Amino acid sequence: MHSPSQVYLVTGFTDMRKSINGLSIIVSETLLLDPLSQAWFVFCNKQRDKLKILFWDTNGFWLYYRRLEQGRFQWPKYGEACAAMSIEQRQLQWLLSGLAVTSQTRHPTLSGLSVM
Repeated sequence: MHSPSQVYLVTGFTDMRKSINGLSIIVSETLLLDPLSQAWFVFCNKQRDKLKILFWDTNGFWLYYRRLEQGRFQWPKYGEACAAMSIEQRQLQWLLSGLAVTSQTRHPTLSGLSVM
């Protein structure tokens, strides 16, 4: 398994009955992106308690599925239209941990530091 070159949240809501074929068609025909790329595509249902992550790895697709028993994912509100929102890997971790991907409370990136 590889680290993603890009992570896309598929905005709006997705019917979680869709599997690999249905989700890859959304990626290619609606988002106009390549489902065979090194990107991960994250889908959420309307109740925001289920996520699917689709990605291609060498010679086949992976499909991760997560269902929350309590609570909701902090899915960004971008209307009902299906679009691709590019996020960083750490923002995906935030989302999976119950945080908003657009959180403004993260620590700022520091540069130019030394230990001496």
